[in-house]
Amino acid sequence: MDDRVSPKIKRRPFLAPDFVRAMLAGHSALGLAFAALIYIVCLSGTLSVFIFELQRWEQPDAPHVAAPISADIAAAATRNGYAQSVKDNAAHDLTVTGPSARSPWLLVNYRDHETNVDGAWVANDQGELVARVATPFSDFIGNLHMHLHLPRTWGLFLVGLTGVALLSSLISGLLSHPRLFKDAFALRWGGSKRLQEADLHNRLGVWGLPFHVVVSLTGALLGLSTLIVGVLAMAAYDGNSEAAFAAILGPQPGPSEVAAPLPDVAAMIRAVEAETPGATFTNLSVGHVGHAEQLVSLGISTPQQIAFSEAYHFDGDGRPRGVTGLENGSVGQQILGVLQPLHFGWFGGLTIKLIYGLLGLGLTIVTHTGVTIWLARRRDKGRAVPGWERVWSAVGWGQPFGFGVAAVLALAGQSAAVILAGYLVACAAALGVAAVAADADKTTRALRWLSALSFVAAIALHLQTRAGRLDDVMSFGVDAAIALAAVLIVIPALRGSRRALSAA
Repeated sequence: MDDRVSPKIKRRPFLAPDFVRAMLAGHSALGLAFAALIYIVCLSGTLSVFIFELQRWEQPDAPHVAAPISADIAAAATRNGYAQSVKDNAAHDLTVTGPSARSPWLLVNYRDHETNVDGAWVANDQGELVARVATPFSDFIGNLHMHLHLPRTWGLFLVGLTGVALLSSLISGLLSHPRLFKDAFALRWGGSKRLQEADLHNRLGVWGLPFHVVVSLTGALLGLSTLIVGVLAMAAYDGNSEAAFAAILGPQPGPSEVAAPLPDVAAMIRAVEAETPGATFTNLSVGHVGHAEQLVSLGISTPQQIAFSEAYHFDGDGRPRGVTGLENGSVGQQILGVLQPLHFGWFGGLTIKLIYGLLGLGLTIVTHTGVTIWLARRRDKGRAVPGWERVWSAVGWGQPFGFGVAAVLALAGQSAAVILAGYLVACAAALGVAAVAADADKTTRALRWLSALSFVAAIALHLQTRAGRLDDVMSFGVDAAIALAAVLIVIPALRGSRRALSAA
């Protein structure tokens, strides 16, 4: 009888070890190259999800209007907005945005690209302009996320590249960790700090993976949209970018300077609503308003659609000029329609926004811990770089400190230039703290305290400067959220300070 036991056959790994090592090296290199940009874009993007709530926090006495508004109210807001734009010498492009689940404000915006003058107003339920929009902190956050306060074209391009880098990092991260899904619930707390950070990094990366892919892909497409249109123009329209934009966004207004009466937008809205059951007015824009070749684009939303609205185009005399197809057009047009709602979570009310906020915070933590893990791995191998550890702590915790300083300056009524300067000074001060601190832990602890104090100062200034005008309950909700953030930020710093005192 043969008592020999057959040897166990080793299973070949799904991914070859050399391939895994190459992916890990690429993942680390890509993450380090774009780490600071990805972190800033992710953190500011998390706040941008709540941009409408921040606007209500800054201007809590702005009137609320029930959605949807009637065609007559939209027409009245258009007339009043045009009259004000003429007074401000900015009568070129006019936009009316109705109230929705995103925001209860009826907004009127206008801009003249030649005079570089613009205006933004909140209107009441009669379409009358009652207050200029004054939301400098919200504008600061939105501009930081969209184009990093750089010249718009270059900033959008850089943010788009950051989205590409983030998407590539996600893919290389998956390929460099074959057991990532198998260990999806493995959390090693209380032991090695590096292992703890690695588990947090990997678990948040897996749990939020669909979200991470969606926001990075849509962010890349939004940021690189100008480049994409340019390539399309070269490939299909012999370099004619205007024809390419018209193919994607619909017809554009003509250049005529001959004066003409305002279009009858109320009749246009009623005509579209009559033809489309369940359709409601969302927004309208009038290009080259008050001139012979003006063009009206109506945003009309229908139920069960993620896109904000479908765009219906009319000339100044009310003749239809076509439909863009954002809801029911080609695949490319429908993708264009859902990019912004999917990227910011503006398609399902406050609940969806809260989910996006938590997932966005998770992605921000994944970005920050990625560099922390790399630095800890170097330290474990005897190749520590304490200077870079302190710098990365300053980059990470300098952002909430900078946001708190920007909020204080905005609430104090400072200009956009002063707010941006204050933010940059706060970021520089964070690096100054890193330069004098003994180690990264002390840098982090100091900046946690500074961030929490700046948050408390923002709450106090908000309650003081808006006293007697706090008509919107959302303003109290935002104050409560800022207070909670301050507590969560300062608790680890408080524990660290106690440990330091005990050691002393």
